[in-house]
This record gives sequence, structure tokens and C-alpha cells, in this order.
Amino acid sequence: MAEEQMIGIVEEALRELGVPEEVTAAGQFLPRGHTGSMFAGGLVGDSLAGSAGGVADAVGTAAGSLAGARAHDAASGLPDKMLVGVTPTHVCGFGAATRYSAAGPLVFRVPRRNLDVRVHQRLNVRVLELIDPATGSRIELEGNRIPLTHSKDVIEALTG
Repeated sequence: MAEEQMIGIVEEALRELGVPEEVTAAGQFLPRGHTGSMFAGGLVGDSLAGSAGGVADAVGTAAGSLAGARAHDAASGLPDKMLVGVTPTHVCGFGAATRYSAAGPLVFRVPRRNLDVRVHQRLNVRVLELIDPATGSRIELEGNRIPLTHSKDVIEALTG
């Protein structure tokens, strides 16, 4: 049901832009490196808390994780959360606060024709690269392995 809802959100956002395309798959993605930056930020926050232990240590780790992810996302130029939809002719990305909220601004819309799609399996995420072979331009995203995000469905639609 969640994927159908995300498909509907992306289709509605495309219609509002005057592009009435059928969306065949949709999922939630983050900028590539988001999760790794959380981990690194957590390590830094933990070390800054020093030997205080207890609550101070936990707060330092949590604050560092959030700061690391936010800093990375800001540097990527992409929203921290996106809904990515696949149509028969394009791949579209919209900023979206949650998997269930209305789509925000269009971040990218790239033609599938001649698009080089690469997927890298990582421990807790799948990295999706959308590459324009003519220019070398890349959109690099990561999809969580949690089934609720439906990032796997998007990857399968693009690689299957």
C-alpha cells in the first residue's frame, strides 16, 4: 500500500507540472553518503563528550549523528529526503518531508534513454547512480534497505 501511495504522490506532482506520465515505481531516497555521515558524526560527538559517560555521552553521539548528516546533505545540493519516481521515459526526484507527504519541488527529471544506471550494495544501504554518459553528470542517491522505503522497487524498475 505504501508504494501505491508514493506512486500517487509522484504522479500528482508530475501532473501539477503539466507532465501526465504514469509512474511505474516510486521510493524514498537520501543523498549518497547520508548514512555514513551520520556514523562519522556520531563518532565525533561521542569523542567530544569524552569520558563524561551516561546521558552526556548519549547526547554527544546523537547530536553528532544529526550534525554529520545535515552537513553532508547541505553540501550535496540535494534535499535530505526525496521521493524518486520511475516513468517509462524518465526518472524524477522530488523533495519530500516524508514518504506520505505531498511532493515538494522537482529536484531532477532525467530521460531514461541512454541513462547509465549503476547500483552498489553497501552494508545497510543501496547506492543508486544515475549517469548521463554524454556529459558524465551524476545523481548519486542511497536507498535504505528497510522495505518501507521501496527504494528496491525503484532500483529494480531501472535495472530489471
